[in-house]
Amino acid sequence: MLERWEPGTEEPPHSHPGDDMTVVIEGKMSFQFYRKEGASLVADGERLFLSEGDVGYVRANRIHDAKYIERCKLVYVHDKAFGFNLAR
Repeated sequence: MLERWEPGTEEPPHSHPGDDMTVVIEGKMSFQFYRKEGASLVADGERLFLSEGDVGYVRANRIHDAKYIERCKLVYVHDKAFGFNLAR
C-alpha cells in the first residue's frame, strides 16, 4: 500500500492485526510504541525516527502511533488484511 502524509499530521495510538513493515520513500516520520498498564497507555521505549531509505517494523497487535515530521511517501507491507485498531 502506498500512502502520502502531510507535515504535522499524525495517527493516534493503534495496532494492526498483522505484522507491518514501513519503507520511507520520501520524508521523515517518527513512531512511539506503547504498552497498556491498567486503563492507561504508557510509552514503551524511546520515540523512533525514520527518514528516506529507512525501514520500520511493527509486529502484530503492538500498539504504536505515527507522526509525520516532513511530507512523507511511504510503502506499507502487511502480512494479513490491513486493519486499524484504535488503542483505548
